[in-house]
Amino acid sequence: MLRFTRYFRTAALTLLLPTLVLPGLALAASAEFGTAVEQQTRAGWHQGIGRGYQALANDSETLLQQAKAYCQQPSTEARSTIAHSTVARSTVESAWKQAFKAWQQVRFVDFGPVETNNRAWQLQFWPDPKNLIARKADLLLKDGTAVSAETVGQAGVAVQGFPMLEYLLSDTRFNTGDHALPAETSCQILIQVAAHVVDNSQQLVADWGEFKPHYLATGNYTHATIRAAMTALEVVEERRLATPMGLRGNGKRSVYAADAWRSGSSLASIGASVDGLQKYFLPGLEKLLNEQGESDLAQRINKQFGEVLEHFPAMDLALKPLLDDDNAYRSLQGLYVDVSQLTTLVNGEAATRLGVIRGFNASDGD
Repeated sequence: MLRFTRYFRTAALTLLLPTLVLPGLALAASAEFGTAVEQQTRAGWHQGIGRGYQALANDSETLLQQAKAYCQQPSTEARSTIAHSTVARSTVESAWKQAFKAWQQVRFVDFGPVETNNRAWQLQFWPDPKNLIARKADLLLKDGTAVSAETVGQAGVAVQGFPMLEYLLSDTRFNTGDHALPAETSCQILIQVAAHVVDNSQQLVADWGEFKPHYLATGNYTHATIRAAMTALEVVEERRLATPMGLRGNGKRSVYAADAWRSGSSLASIGASVDGLQKYFLPGLEKLLNEQGESDLAQRINKQFGEVLEHFPAMDLALKPLLDDDNAYRSLQGLYVDVSQLTTLVNGEAATRLGVIRGFNASDGD
């Protein structure tokens, strides 16, 4: 409880910095809950995000149990009994994709308990331009000692989350080498990292519940939540699509600039992020816009979310083949245009109508 008392005090100060230039208004601003509609909106957001965190915890627990079941097979038996091993492996891979999808759906939240101890980075270390995940895995494997919960806890964020699990399950080089799953040490890493994800996810559920009174009582969290969604859309457009498509940076198409490329889940994870925004954020945004007499804009944003998500059932494919083939690349261009239009509607029109001001370099990682 002491930890959260300190956190709430720091969070409140950060959110109120713009008002501190007017000392006479600072105390009044700190006591404002916002309008009744804003309070209702934050209550809905808190409930929705809480459901998302709970889904993450549940799916992560399933992943851990599947990893344990897979690794209980002796490695010699698993290697010789190919059909049995393949079925077990595919079950773990499916569980990873489901848990990773649940994370993507709440990934837009960049404030509150997810900031504690760099939890977001622990869950997903990305971008990784220096391939630190592979290098960290190699170090753990070369060390030759047993991998424990303490080992993972001290190894840094590149080891502790979904990308490390993806590397163990899906990296081509790794899975053709001597340490390929279900080798003993690799299984230890798989299980301990999955357990670390479960611990973080379960703690997020508990801490988000404890965070509720502060979130509901602080009017500035209305704009903070909107800015979080705005940043998430910018990241989808600029980093997760435009950069691997060669529309930014050096102008070259590269799947390695995307997240989740090893498992071929880059597009599916973007789809999950947009789906999470639609489920957990959009209802509150619509409520605020309708209260401002902007029902037409709310309807257009709702429709554009649908336009973006319509692409994903047909595009649940690996990103690389679409980047390599000019004809297939056109489908990516269409998706990018749809995402850009959604970003413009939310980050431009809606933010302007609601008086939300972005901070300088809000999404550049500085």
